[in-house]
Amino acid sequence: MEETIERNLGPQPIADLLQQFSLKTHDLVAASEEHITHKMVTKACKGRRLTKNIQNKMVRALNKATDNNFKKDQLFTY
Repeated sequence: MEETIERNLGPQPIADLLQQFSLKTHDLVAASEEHITHKMVTKACKGRRLTKNIQNKMVRALNKATDNNFKKDQLFTY
């Protein structure tokens, strides 16, 4: 029997942080020096499972946009 991985994990803390700092999806994309897309940020906020590499890119982009030092476990619950 095939084991399925839950991909939709519900709203993530990154969505709350974006709202708290009054940031939009575009603000995170613009702040990133790496390749991230609006679609990646939207998926991150909605709780779609992302790779560790993309999660790390989101952390770095949010830290740059907010001048904070968030850790990955503060942005994602999985």
